[in-house]
Amino acid sequence: MSKRTWTNSTAFKTAATAVAASLVLFGSTASASPTPRHASVSGVTINVAIAYPAPPKAMLAKFTSQTGVKVNWSYLQWDDLQTKIAAAAEADTYFADVTDVDWSKVGEYYVTKWFLPLNQYFKVSSLTSQYPQLSSFVRNGTLVGMPMDVSLLVTTINEKLFRKAGITSMPTTLDQYTKDLQTLKSKGIVAHPLDIPFAAAEGLSTYWYELTAAMGGQVLSASYKPLFTAPSSAGYKAMAWMVNAYKTGLVAKANLDYEDYQGFETQMAHGLVASVFSDYSGDIGTVYDVASQSSVVGDVTYSATPGISGAAPNLGNPDGIGIPRSAEHVQAAVEFIKWMEEPANQAAFAGAAGPKNVISTFPLPSNRGGLSLLASSGKVPGAADLVNLVENHGRAVFPAGAPPWYPNFSNAVYTNLHSAAAGQESVAGAISAIASEVNSLNS
Repeated sequence: MSKRTWTNSTAFKTAATAVAASLVLFGSTASASPTPRHASVSGVTINVAIAYPAPPKAMLAKFTSQTGVKVNWSYLQWDDLQTKIAAAAEADTYFADVTDVDWSKVGEYYVTKWFLPLNQYFKVSSLTSQYPQLSSFVRNGTLVGMPMDVSLLVTTINEKLFRKAGITSMPTTLDQYTKDLQTLKSKGIVAHPLDIPFAAAEGLSTYWYELTAAMGGQVLSASYKPLFTAPSSAGYKAMAWMVNAYKTGLVAKANLDYEDYQGFETQMAHGLVASVFSDYSGDIGTVYDVASQSSVVGDVTYSATPGISGAAPNLGNPDGIGIPRSAEHVQAAVEFIKWMEEPANQAAFAGAAGPKNVISTFPLPSNRGGLSLLASSGKVPGAADLVNLVENHGRAVFPAGAPPWYPNFSNAVYTNLHSAAAGQESVAGAISAIASEVNSLNS
């Protein structure tokens, strides 16, 4: 076995610490003063619909004391929320004053104009140095939404289970990663060591994107042409690897109906799997190390994502926050977004102030001021490692941003990939069907 190192190796930690230290330089300049009270919005109640649980009541109460604006927060699952946003926009009816602008929806929202441009409230040129994933929310100079978090697709490994199998170092290549998973299975350490969410849902699509990147490619070109049709392409190989992992038992049969967080919370959080190749940044602090919902506290670590010959890119999948065109309280909504973006609040949501202010499943702060506060807090395991991945390995899923027809594309991806795993069509057939959909959408 080749020489490999765990996440807490000197080299990896040194790089992460250096990045965290450099970010502290941004902290003082990025931190915003508390939002002043505005008489024009005092007494207003805004409706906020987000795919995260609400911040603690005490934090929302502080926002109200600062601005006079009350917040009615609705927590909706991501897929349900997207349906409600689209239905309200198409009917031109009021739904919320503030809601999600997911990275994958920005191209669509730019074309449909369902959301108010935020340029008059936030200056794009001054945001670029502070928001690592800002470009995901800008189209042709229009700021469609503000980044609400920094999120990456990352690899997590249950170090305790790997060591139990006699694996004493972290896999750095896909070949070694696959062999390690097979070792875990053959030794009976874990019956099905890998989590892949094979339900026909968005999490399956993003898993394929991340594995494609790890194999050295992209799924779409800058002009939105399919790059995955040749059997030698990274996308084709990635799909074949995923389907083979399911059919050979590295992935449990039950996963055919599991969405992403079902796997994280029922399998990875209870030691039923040993690794998630395409996990979400922040899940250690907000899922796996939360004693009330996990039996693997302290066992799971972030790993540099294995690629063909070394560390692979980590694709971004950030959530944004924006104002629907039908919003009734625009200025109050702007004040709320500014409050959400304050570095101290962002860091607190991710765990820098301890569990009392955490938003469950919140990944990383959206801005470098918040990232520096999180990394220096010492409260969140692996935070400095994640900051290192953001700064040195982060990459957008699509070089030209998500296409305006992304929902149709993702639907074709997860529908056909699910069918291939279920044995209802071949990998070649799934690839062909997805490519045909891309060519039709891009014509």
